Amino acid sequence: MFIKETPTLLGDYCVIFSMKRRDFFKIAAGTVAAMASKNVWGQVPTRPNIVVIVVDDMRFDEYGSGGHPYLKTPHIDALGASGATFTNAYHTTPLCSPNRASILTGQYTSKHGVLDNSSRSLASHKLHTFAQELQKSGYETAHVGKWHMGNDASPRPGYDYWVSFQGQGKSYDPDLYEDGRIHNVKGYVTDIFTDRAIDFISRERDKPFMVYVGHKAIHPEIQQKDDGGVNLKGGKNFIPASRHKGHYKDKVFPRRPNFGMSDSVRKNKPVLAKAVDFKNSDEIQNSFGKEILDGLISEETIQRRAEMMLAVDEGVGRMIATLEKKGLKENTVFVLMSDNGYFFGEHGLSIERRLPYEEAIKCPLIISHPVSIEKDTRIDDFALSIDIAPTILNATKTSIPKRVQGRSLLPLLQGNKSDWRKSFLVEYFATEKPFPWTHNLDYRVVRLGQYKYIRWNKEDDGHELYDLKNDPFEQINLALNPAFKGIKEQALNEMESLVVESLGF
Repeated sequence: MFIKETPTLLGDYCVIFSMKRRDFFKIAAGTVAAMASKNVWGQVPTRPNIVVIVVDDMRFDEYGSGGHPYLKTPHIDALGASGATFTNAYHTTPLCSPNRASILTGQYTSKHGVLDNSSRSLASHKLHTFAQELQKSGYETAHVGKWHMGNDASPRPGYDYWVSFQGQGKSYDPDLYEDGRIHNVKGYVTDIFTDRAIDFISRERDKPFMVYVGHKAIHPEIQQKDDGGVNLKGGKNFIPASRHKGHYKDKVFPRRPNFGMSDSVRKNKPVLAKAVDFKNSDEIQNSFGKEILDGLISEETIQRRAEMMLAVDEGVGRMIATLEKKGLKENTVFVLMSDNGYFFGEHGLSIERRLPYEEAIKCPLIISHPVSIEKDTRIDDFALSIDIAPTILNATKTSIPKRVQGRSLLPLLQGNKSDWRKSFLVEYFATEKPFPWTHNLDYRVVRLGQYKYIRWNKEDDGHELYDLKNDPFEQINLALNPAFKGIKEQALNEMESLVVESLGF
């Protein structure tokens, strides 16, 4: 369902074209400011600017107002207070490359074909992204930061301005591809990307703009080995800006009730338990090192991740300040989200984000647009990563191609919850080499109201059903409980329908 466009307040476009450009934008800015307290979208006389920030590996609770016990993110919190926070947003594939493709295309992984974090350079050049549609409709577009669909750092179609790096890049002094070449840039990568985004926002232009910022933070520093493995150093892999290092030293993150691989977890999650046992085997320990795997869920890791978020938060504040200075804040749609979550030892998991539990698949999502979104809005309805592309296209009055599978969130942002989804699909294809304990963990998940059903595609049994209303930490598997046979059958039927939909049939 999309919002019906209404006529602009300035009337015929001939009036606009007869004005001097600076006079038009002064009037437009004044009109936008006057309408800031109203809940209208189509009446804004100029199409909105778009800022999208994707934070790598950020959990749904890894910011101040998101529930982190000690991390302070005043600018992100203020962004949420100025607009809408989605409390039930989800990644359709909780893994970097597939979900970034889903964010940009509005398609499920099974449709766009970027299945994993392997090099997908060629495929990613062929993706049909919302940036291409915006560029064709008159927007000036920019990609700044991590692309991570292949090691190729060269520009993808749809962007007027491009800054990126090869593969995972570096936290300090990165080699960036910009202005048609790769060159070394001194400094902390989060700050550098913020600087580049602000430079782009600050340009004088007579058209609206879109800038997508893909932060490297809060991903660990990883070097790929020739054999397909990775070099890890536990918590030391997470590198905050030097000004923030040690800021949260000695802070303690209270672990969730589902922390660890208990006997109960083994009983309720036999497929997962088998994979975790393999991860803890001598074969894997000799390759990775037990202290490394344990270190990736240590207090030091959580502290350093929080310290990395401080530069992200400062960057959000700087971008908002730039928009305010330019008189653009009121009519800029600002989206902040992540590409997947991360486990702090829940269900016995470390070095993981791709598995089907809430810590991985739940997404932090904030959308602000002062002209049209009421302050302090909280939306509990299901929102998905595939909804970002159609939302942006809808908000900018750009045609949404039929190939887009997500739904525009504008109706929810305007308070219209009728005919909204009551179920959704999450999928993962275990096709990667570096983490062998995941090789048998292909799955599909269907969320049906308060229930969540996990089907392991390579296993005949061991599937899981949870009542998230009464068991939010997914500790009681109801799949074999006869009392829930009907719910399980409903979930399987819904999964079948959603899988057909995800394939585009």
